[in-house]
Amino acid sequence: MLRIGELAERSGVSVRALRYYEEQGLLDAERTPAGQRRYPEAAVEKVRFFQLLYAAGLTSRNIAALLPCIDTGHTDAAQRLMLHTQRDRIRERIDELGAALGKLDEIIAVTATHP
Repeated sequence: MLRIGELAERSGVSVRALRYYEEQGLLDAERTPAGQRRYPEAAVEKVRFFQLLYAAGLTSRNIAALLPCIDTGHTDAAQRLMLHTQRDRIRERIDELGAALGKLDEIIAVTATHP
């Protein structure tokens, strides 16, 4: 079991972020008799997964809606719609970033031959 500071360090987030995840119902902690939070080892990967989804633009509400899907392997119609909507939004962003990358590569190629 990990203390909150250990989980924060190993997952690369702040203690404040971990408390926020708990408030949002994304992360559960056991409490010691003294009230200290304890997390299972698996919480490290779970928090990293949250960070990945946040970086992709999903909200706490989206992530909370996904957790039961991950745990059970099943989705309902609303969850599938949200998953497809988020996937389409991310795919569009990837395409936009790919276009920006291509333009930067062009500028680099042109300027590399002209010091």
